Amino acid sequence: MFLGIDVGTFETKGVLVDPAGAVLGTARRRHDIDTPAPGRVEQDPEGVWWRDLTQIARELMQHPRAHELAGVAVSAIGPCVVAADVDLRPLRSAILYGVDTRASAQIDALTRRLGEDEILRRSGNRLTSQSAGPKIAWLKDEEPEVWRAARWFLTSQSWLVAKLTGAVVIDHATAGYFHPLYDLARGSWDTSGCEDFVDERRLARIEWSDRVAGTVTPAAAAETGLPVGVPVVVGTTDSPAEAVGAGVVEAGDLMAMYGSSGYFIRVGDSPTVAEGLWAAPFVFAGTSVLAAGTSTAGTATRWVADALGIADESDDVTFSRLLDLAGRSEPGARGVLALPHLAGERTPFQDPLSRAAIVGLGLEHTRADIARAVLEGIGHSIAEAILTFRRAGQELSRVVAIGGATRNPYIVGTVSTVTGLTQEVADTAGAAYGDAFLAALGVGAVSARTAVHHWVRPRETIQPDATSREVLQRDHGSFVALYRDLAPWNHGRAA
Repeated sequence: MFLGIDVGTFETKGVLVDPAGAVLGTARRRHDIDTPAPGRVEQDPEGVWWRDLTQIARELMQHPRAHELAGVAVSAIGPCVVAADVDLRPLRSAILYGVDTRASAQIDALTRRLGEDEILRRSGNRLTSQSAGPKIAWLKDEEPEVWRAARWFLTSQSWLVAKLTGAVVIDHATAGYFHPLYDLARGSWDTSGCEDFVDERRLARIEWSDRVAGTVTPAAAAETGLPVGVPVVVGTTDSPAEAVGAGVVEAGDLMAMYGSSGYFIRVGDSPTVAEGLWAAPFVFAGTSVLAAGTSTAGTATRWVADALGIADESDDVTFSRLLDLAGRSEPGARGVLALPHLAGERTPFQDPLSRAAIVGLGLEHTRADIARAVLEGIGHSIAEAILTFRRAGQELSRVVAIGGATRNPYIVGTVSTVTGLTQEVADTAGAAYGDAFLAALGVGAVSARTAVHHWVRPRETIQPDATSREVLQRDHGSFVALYRDLAPWNHGRAA
């Protein structure tokens, strides 16, 4: 048996899987994020991540076949920055991934210091809010007492794996987002020019995701209920684990993750740098990815449900109400257009200062039009990110869609119709399922990464809609123009 646990932005999920890929047990825990100030998004490693992991592990270890546990893998949101002391105690809440935009000044300072060309050469990326390096620099500048006390600057799953095994490791896929501290071509840390705020001894050892990091320690076993000595693989962040769990493991495959935010991974054979996309290693030796991301997706659906007064304690009820309301409008939302940049935007604009807008409203419009416009706006946001791959000359041989928002036809339908791409919706248990496969691969229970195709089956296929193609593709051009028209105003307001 193989245990996978994934800590997401709003939920932690665990699965117990047999060698044929059958899910024999699941468990989940809801949690929230902290937003202590505008642009700052945090979570408590002990109070959220470790609490969830221990509770889920204990629940799943009640399964009758749990005694057959042969491997464990953990994934989590990232890249995060966890400042921890020598005993792995977090010194403050973790600073989250690209949705946290606090380090803008450090991004600018590091870009001036190192130069854009050198950063791009070294990391394969420009510095953005998705870069972990500037957030470490922010700690030195803004919280020097925490920075001085930190023995380690880790990410989410590397801290969890260290808690389980005592081994301080990070996977290549996540280390690749610690720009400008990772050399993409060499696959190793490079802190040159950044020695004033970090050195390699305070960063985790880098390994591939499917390698065994260590085994469950007696202390971790006492808290989690996991058997002492069970192998734990290095793991990765939630998005690459989602890709593995969806069967996206071969060159040309694209994973489209419709979660709280949008995230997109195209698998390749060797490191490639492309304008507007993030270059990083993938989870297996000899593989790489180009990636993109949006700042909102599912979070914007929550927001609009709250704003329209249809939210319910039950997510299923809220979802049904929102779909019913949007269905009373029509494609194009009767001329209403929404820019869903409630937390800035990532690909392709990389603009933390962008803000949401709903335009085109008249007395004739209703709540249904607003609901439809926001859902289609999320689709336009995701479509624009996916189109960035095409503009960079990256062939998309197969698109696999995953995540909760794949159940929303107004979002996924807009994406397929705007891009012209067919999407396979994977029948998968998500990142935790990918973790379980990594654990099985790491301990030799499966022989190759392509064995995941025996685990994963498509649930449905989303085709472009010819009847709404003209209006949605016209609206997409207006969507991009709306961002560009509003950008000067948003930047001036923030100055």
